[in-house]
Amino acid sequence: MLRGKHTWWFENRPVITGVGTVVGPDEGEGPLAADFDLVHPELDMQQKSWEKAERLLMEQASDFAIQASGLQKEDLQCYVGGDLLNQIISSSFAARDLGLPYIGVFGACSTSMETLALAAQLVNSGSAHHVLAGTCSHNCTVEKQFRFPTEYGSQKPPTAQYTVTGAGAAIVSDSGQGPAVTSATIGKIVDLGVTDPFNMGAAMAPAAVDTITQHFNDTGRTPADYDLIVTGDLAGVGHPIAKDLLARSGVPMEKTVFGDCGLMVFDVAKQKVQAGGSGCGCSAVVTYGHLLKRIAKGELQRILVVATGALLSPLSYQQGETIPCIAHAVSIERKG
Repeated sequence: MLRGKHTWWFENRPVITGVGTVVGPDEGEGPLAADFDLVHPELDMQQKSWEKAERLLMEQASDFAIQASGLQKEDLQCYVGGDLLNQIISSSFAARDLGLPYIGVFGACSTSMETLALAAQLVNSGSAHHVLAGTCSHNCTVEKQFRFPTEYGSQKPPTAQYTVTGAGAAIVSDSGQGPAVTSATIGKIVDLGVTDPFNMGAAMAPAAVDTITQHFNDTGRTPADYDLIVTGDLAGVGHPIAKDLLARSGVPMEKTVFGDCGLMVFDVAKQKVQAGGSGCGCSAVVTYGHLLKRIAKGELQRILVVATGALLSPLSYQQGETIPCIAHAVSIERKG
Protein backbone atom coordinates (compact mmCIF):
# COMPACT_ATOMS: atom_id res chain seq x y z
CA MET A 1 0.00 0.00 0.00
CA LEU A 2 1.29 3.45 -0.89
CA ARG A 3 1.61 5.81 2.05
CA GLY A 4 2.29 9.45 1.26
CA LYS A 5 4.18 10.05 -1.98
CA HIS A 6 7.06 7.60 -2.09
CA THR A 7 6.67 5.04 0.71
CA TRP A 8 5.47 1.45 0.41
CA TRP A 9 3.73 0.35 3.61
CA PHE A 10 3.81 -3.42 4.03
CA GLU A 11 0.62 -4.22 5.92
CA ASN A 12 1.31 -7.96 5.71
CA ARG A 13 4.70 -7.50 7.40
CA PRO A 14 7.01 -9.74 5.35
CA VAL A 15 9.55 -11.55 7.50
CA ILE A 16 13.31 -11.88 7.08
CA THR A 17 13.61 -15.58 7.85
CA GLY A 18 17.28 -16.05 7.03
CA VAL A 19 20.38 -14.01 6.25
CA GLY A 20 23.92 -14.70 5.13
CA THR A 21 27.06 -12.55 5.15
CA VAL A 22 30.50 -13.30 3.74
CA VAL A 23 33.41 -10.85 3.85
CA GLY A 24 37.08 -10.44 3.01
CA PRO A 25 40.18 -10.11 5.22
CA ASP A 26 39.96 -6.36 5.90
CA GLU A 27 36.38 -6.67 7.13
CA GLY A 28 37.52 -9.62 9.20
CA GLU A 29 39.89 -7.28 11.02
CA GLY A 30 37.12 -4.77 11.74
CA PRO A 31 34.94 -4.45 14.85
CA LEU A 32 32.03 -6.49 13.41
CA ALA A 33 34.04 -9.56 12.38
CA ALA A 34 32.28 -11.90 14.81
CA ASP A 35 28.88 -11.09 13.26
CA PHE A 36 29.68 -12.46 9.78
CA ASP A 37 29.05 -16.05 8.69
CA LEU A 38 32.36 -16.42 6.87
CA VAL A 39 35.57 -14.37 6.69
CA HIS A 40 37.92 -15.12 3.82
CA PRO A 41 41.59 -14.77 4.80
CA GLU A 42 42.66 -13.74 1.27
CA LEU A 43 41.19 -11.32 -1.24
CA ASP A 44 41.49 -13.74 -4.17
CA MET A 45 39.59 -16.50 -2.33
CA GLN A 46 41.51 -19.02 -4.46
CA GLN A 47 39.76 -17.79 -7.59
CA LYS A 48 41.39 -16.94 -10.94
CA SER A 49 40.12 -13.35 -11.01
CA TRP A 50 38.78 -10.68 -8.66
CA GLU A 51 35.45 -10.87 -10.48
CA LYS A 52 35.14 -14.59 -9.85
CA ALA A 53 35.98 -13.96 -6.19
CA GLU A 54 33.16 -11.42 -5.96
CA ARG A 55 30.74 -13.88 -7.53
CA LEU A 56 31.80 -16.48 -4.97
CA LEU A 57 30.93 -14.04 -2.18
CA MET A 58 27.39 -13.68 -3.53
CA GLU A 59 26.94 -17.42 -3.99
CA GLN A 60 28.15 -18.21 -0.48
CA ALA A 61 26.04 -15.50 1.18
CA SER A 62 22.98 -16.82 -0.67
CA ASP A 63 23.71 -20.35 0.51
CA PHE A 64 24.01 -19.19 4.12
CA ALA A 65 20.73 -17.25 3.90
CA ILE A 66 18.81 -20.17 2.40
CA GLN A 67 20.21 -22.55 5.01
CA ALA A 68 19.34 -20.17 7.86
CA SER A 69 15.75 -19.85 6.62
CA GLY A 70 15.22 -23.60 6.77
CA LEU A 71 14.10 -23.60 3.13
CA GLN A 72 15.41 -25.28 0.01
CA LYS A 73 16.45 -23.37 -3.08
CA GLU A 74 13.44 -24.85 -4.87
CA ASP A 75 11.12 -23.16 -2.34
CA LEU A 76 12.09 -19.68 -3.57
CA GLN A 77 10.08 -17.89 -6.23
CA CYS A 78 12.58 -15.17 -7.13
CA TYR A 79 16.06 -13.73 -6.65
CA VAL A 80 16.42 -9.95 -6.66
CA GLY A 81 20.07 -8.94 -6.92
CA GLY A 82 22.55 -6.39 -8.17
CA ASP A 83 26.10 -5.12 -7.75
CA LEU A 84 28.54 -2.46 -8.95
CA LEU A 85 30.18 -4.22 -11.88
CA ASN A 86 29.30 -3.53 -15.50
CA GLN A 87 26.11 -5.42 -16.46
CA ILE A 88 25.85 -6.53 -12.77
CA ILE A 89 27.75 -9.68 -13.69
CA SER A 90 28.33 -10.89 -10.14
CA SER A 91 24.62 -11.10 -9.44
CA SER A 92 23.68 -12.37 -12.89
CA PHE A 93 26.26 -15.14 -12.86
CA ALA A 94 25.19 -16.10 -9.32
CA ALA A 95 21.61 -16.19 -10.61
CA ARG A 96 22.74 -18.56 -13.35
CA ASP A 97 23.90 -21.02 -10.71
CA LEU A 98 20.87 -20.50 -8.47
CA GLY A 99 18.50 -21.32 -11.30
CA LEU A 100 15.78 -19.02 -9.92
CA PRO A 101 13.60 -16.43 -11.64
CA TYR A 102 15.78 -13.33 -11.51
CA ILE A 103 15.25 -9.59 -11.25
CA GLY A 104 18.54 -7.75 -11.73
CA VAL A 105 18.78 -4.18 -10.46
CA PHE A 106 21.43 -1.49 -10.29
CA GLY A 107 21.36 1.03 -7.47
CA ALA A 108 25.11 1.28 -6.87
CA CYS A 109 25.72 1.21 -3.11
CA SER A 110 21.98 1.62 -2.43
CA THR A 111 21.36 -1.84 -3.90
CA SER A 112 21.11 -3.61 -0.53
CA MET A 113 17.93 -1.78 0.44
CA GLU A 114 16.64 -1.57 -3.11
CA THR A 115 16.66 -5.36 -3.38
CA LEU A 116 15.19 -5.78 0.10
CA ALA A 117 12.40 -3.30 -0.69
CA LEU A 118 11.52 -5.08 -3.94
CA ALA A 119 11.61 -8.49 -2.28
CA ALA A 120 9.30 -7.26 0.48
CA GLN A 121 6.93 -5.75 -2.09
CA LEU A 122 6.74 -9.05 -4.00
CA VAL A 123 5.96 -10.97 -0.81
CA ASN A 124 3.59 -8.39 0.62
CA SER A 125 1.54 -8.31 -2.60
CA GLY A 126 1.23 -12.10 -2.71
CA SER A 127 3.35 -12.36 -5.87
CA ALA A 128 5.76 -14.68 -4.05
CA HIS A 129 6.03 -16.62 -0.81
CA HIS A 130 9.83 -16.55 -0.47
CA VAL A 131 12.28 -14.19 -2.21
CA LEU A 132 16.06 -13.98 -2.03
CA ALA A 133 17.48 -10.44 -1.95
CA GLY A 134 21.20 -9.81 -2.12
CA THR A 135 24.15 -7.76 -3.25
CA CYS A 136 27.93 -7.81 -3.17
CA SER A 137 31.13 -5.88 -3.86
CA HIS A 138 34.87 -6.54 -3.92
CA ASN A 139 37.52 -3.93 -3.26
CA CYS A 140 39.71 -4.95 -6.18
CA THR A 141 36.95 -5.20 -8.80
CA VAL A 142 35.44 -1.84 -7.91
CA GLU A 143 38.75 0.01 -7.64
CA LYS A 144 39.75 -1.36 -11.04
CA GLN A 145 36.49 -0.33 -12.67
CA PHE A 146 35.84 3.07 -11.13
CA ARG A 147 39.25 4.39 -10.06
CA PHE A 148 42.66 2.71 -10.36
CA PRO A 149 43.68 -0.97 -10.16
CA THR A 150 45.15 -1.82 -6.78
CA GLU A 151 48.38 -2.88 -8.51
CA TYR A 152 48.86 0.73 -9.65
CA GLY A 153 49.42 1.79 -6.06
CA SER A 154 47.76 5.18 -6.48
CA GLN A 155 47.52 7.31 -3.37
CA LYS A 156 44.01 8.37 -2.45
CA PRO A 157 42.86 11.57 -0.74
CA PRO A 158 41.41 11.41 2.79
CA THR A 159 37.91 11.98 1.38
CA ALA A 160 38.08 8.67 -0.51
CA GLN A 161 36.36 5.56 0.81
CA TYR A 162 37.42 1.92 0.90
CA THR A 163 35.18 -0.50 -0.96
CA VAL A 164 33.96 -3.34 1.23
CA THR A 165 34.73 -6.87 0.09
CA GLY A 166 31.57 -8.66 1.10
CA ALA A 167 28.14 -9.96 0.22
CA GLY A 168 24.88 -9.94 2.12
CA ALA A 169 21.73 -11.91 1.34
CA ALA A 170 18.31 -12.18 2.97
CA ILE A 171 15.31 -14.46 2.53
CA VAL A 172 12.03 -12.52 2.73
CA SER A 173 9.00 -14.70 3.43
CA ASP A 174 5.27 -14.31 3.99
CA SER A 175 5.50 -16.14 7.32
CA GLY A 176 8.04 -17.49 9.76
CA GLN A 177 10.40 -16.32 12.48
CA GLY A 178 12.46 -13.16 12.20
CA PRO A 179 12.21 -9.38 12.02
CA ALA A 180 9.56 -7.79 9.82
CA VAL A 181 10.11 -5.43 6.91
CA THR A 182 7.45 -2.80 7.54
CA SER A 183 8.05 -0.04 5.00
CA ALA A 184 10.30 1.18 2.21
CA THR A 185 10.75 4.73 0.99
CA ILE A 186 12.01 4.78 -2.58
CA GLY A 187 14.37 7.65 -3.23
CA LYS A 188 14.72 9.95 -6.20
CA ILE A 189 17.84 11.24 -7.91
CA VAL A 190 19.56 14.13 -6.16
CA ASP A 191 22.55 15.75 -7.91
CA LEU A 192 24.15 18.86 -6.44
CA GLY A 193 26.98 18.99 -8.93
CA VAL A 194 29.76 16.98 -7.29
CA THR A 195 32.16 15.55 -9.89
CA ASP A 196 34.90 14.04 -7.72
CA PRO A 197 34.72 10.20 -7.56
CA PHE A 198 37.03 10.35 -4.54
CA ASN A 199 34.42 12.25 -2.52
CA MET A 200 31.35 10.04 -2.71
CA GLY A 201 30.23 10.82 0.81
CA ALA A 202 29.67 14.49 0.01
CA ALA A 203 27.93 13.56 -3.25
CA MET A 204 25.51 11.10 -1.62
CA ALA A 205 24.67 12.95 1.61
CA PRO A 206 21.94 15.17 0.06
CA ALA A 207 20.19 12.09 -1.38
CA ALA A 208 20.17 10.44 2.03
CA VAL A 209 18.68 13.57 3.58
CA ASP A 210 16.01 13.80 0.89
CA THR A 211 14.88 10.20 1.43
CA ILE A 212 14.95 10.40 5.23
CA THR A 213 12.89 13.59 5.15
CA GLN A 214 10.44 12.04 2.68
CA HIS A 215 10.11 8.95 4.87
CA PHE A 216 9.08 11.03 7.87
CA ASN A 217 6.69 13.13 5.77
CA ASP A 218 5.06 10.02 4.28
CA THR A 219 4.76 7.96 7.45
CA GLY A 220 4.16 10.64 10.07
CA ARG A 221 7.02 9.20 12.07
CA THR A 222 9.88 11.14 13.63
CA PRO A 223 13.48 10.18 14.43
CA ALA A 224 12.33 9.35 17.97
CA ASP A 225 10.27 6.44 16.59
CA TYR A 226 13.49 4.57 15.77
CA ASP A 227 16.09 3.05 18.03
CA LEU A 228 18.65 3.46 15.28
CA ILE A 229 18.87 5.19 11.91
CA VAL A 230 21.85 4.30 9.73
CA THR A 231 22.97 5.60 6.37
CA GLY A 232 24.60 3.21 3.97
CA ASP A 233 28.07 4.45 3.33
CA LEU A 234 28.46 8.19 3.74
CA ALA A 235 31.47 7.55 5.99
CA GLY A 236 33.54 10.19 7.72
CA VAL A 237 32.95 12.99 5.21
CA GLY A 238 29.34 12.50 4.15
CA HIS A 239 27.75 11.50 7.45
CA PRO A 240 28.45 14.82 9.26
CA ILE A 241 27.19 16.64 6.16
CA ALA A 242 23.95 14.64 6.26
CA LYS A 243 23.48 15.38 9.96
CA ASP A 244 23.94 19.09 9.33
CA LEU A 245 21.57 19.08 6.35
CA LEU A 246 18.92 17.24 8.36
CA ALA A 247 19.13 19.84 11.12
CA ARG A 248 18.70 22.60 8.54
CA SER A 249 15.68 20.73 7.15
CA GLY A 250 14.04 20.65 10.55
CA VAL A 251 14.89 17.00 11.27
CA PRO A 252 17.32 17.16 14.19
CA MET A 253 18.99 13.86 15.05
CA GLU A 254 20.44 14.75 18.45
CA LYS A 255 18.03 12.53 20.39
CA THR A 256 18.31 9.62 17.95
CA VAL A 257 21.15 7.17 17.47
CA PHE A 258 22.30 8.13 13.96
CA GLY A 259 25.04 5.96 12.51
CA ASP A 260 26.65 4.99 9.25
CA CYS A 261 27.53 1.52 7.97
CA GLY A 262 30.72 2.82 6.39
CA LEU A 263 31.93 3.92 9.81
CA MET A 264 30.80 0.72 11.54
CA VAL A 265 32.32 -1.97 9.34
CA PHE A 266 35.92 -0.80 9.81
CA ASP A 267 37.95 0.68 12.64
CA VAL A 268 38.67 3.93 10.84
CA ALA A 269 41.26 4.98 13.42
CA LYS A 270 43.33 1.81 13.04
CA GLN A 271 42.67 0.50 9.53
CA LYS A 272 43.87 2.16 6.33
CA VAL A 273 40.43 2.80 4.88
CA GLN A 274 40.56 6.58 4.38
CA ALA A 275 37.12 8.03 5.28
CA GLY A 276 35.50 4.63 5.84
CA GLY A 277 33.70 1.87 3.98
CA SER A 278 31.61 1.94 0.81
CA GLY A 279 30.35 -0.42 -1.88
CA CYS A 280 27.23 -2.54 -2.33
CA GLY A 281 28.47 -4.94 0.30
CA CYS A 282 28.88 -2.27 2.97
CA SER A 283 25.30 -1.71 4.15
CA ALA A 284 24.42 -5.31 3.23
CA VAL A 285 26.89 -7.00 5.58
CA VAL A 286 26.38 -4.46 8.38
CA THR A 287 22.59 -4.78 8.23
CA TYR A 288 22.30 -8.52 7.73
CA GLY A 289 25.34 -9.46 9.78
CA HIS A 290 25.30 -7.01 12.68
CA LEU A 291 22.08 -5.02 12.99
CA LEU A 292 19.71 -7.97 12.64
CA LYS A 293 21.62 -9.80 15.36
CA ARG A 294 21.05 -6.81 17.63
CA ILE A 295 17.34 -6.96 16.81
CA ALA A 296 17.27 -10.69 17.58
CA LYS A 297 18.87 -10.02 20.97
CA GLY A 298 16.26 -7.39 21.77
CA GLU A 299 18.81 -4.56 21.81
CA LEU A 300 16.94 -2.83 18.98
CA GLN A 301 13.20 -2.84 18.30
CA ARG A 302 12.90 -0.71 15.16
CA ILE A 303 15.58 0.52 12.77
CA LEU A 304 15.69 2.53 9.54
CA VAL A 305 18.43 1.61 7.07
CA VAL A 306 19.05 4.25 4.41
CA ALA A 307 21.38 2.81 1.77
CA THR A 308 22.99 5.42 -0.47
CA GLY A 309 24.28 5.08 -4.02
CA ALA A 310 26.26 7.14 -6.52
CA LEU A 311 24.95 6.30 -9.99
CA LEU A 312 28.00 7.27 -12.01
CA SER A 313 29.92 5.15 -14.48
CA PRO A 314 33.55 5.30 -15.60
CA LEU A 315 32.34 6.73 -18.91
CA SER A 316 30.21 9.48 -17.35
CA TYR A 317 33.11 10.48 -15.09
CA GLN A 318 35.53 10.65 -18.02
CA GLN A 319 33.08 12.87 -19.89
CA GLY A 320 32.92 15.33 -17.00
CA GLU A 321 29.39 14.53 -15.85
CA THR A 322 28.27 15.24 -12.32
CA ILE A 323 27.34 12.36 -10.02
CA PRO A 324 23.61 11.57 -9.68
CA CYS A 325 22.88 9.99 -6.31
CA ILE A 326 20.01 8.12 -4.68
CA ALA A 327 19.02 6.60 -1.34
CA HIS A 328 16.42 3.99 -0.41
CA ALA A 329 15.17 3.60 3.17
CA VAL A 330 13.75 0.39 4.66
CA SER A 331 12.32 0.05 8.16
CA ILE A 332 12.85 -3.25 9.95
CA GLU A 333 11.12 -4.14 13.23
CA ARG A 334 11.40 -6.87 15.82
CA LYS A 335 8.28 -9.01 15.91
CA GLY A 336 6.70 -8.80 19.32
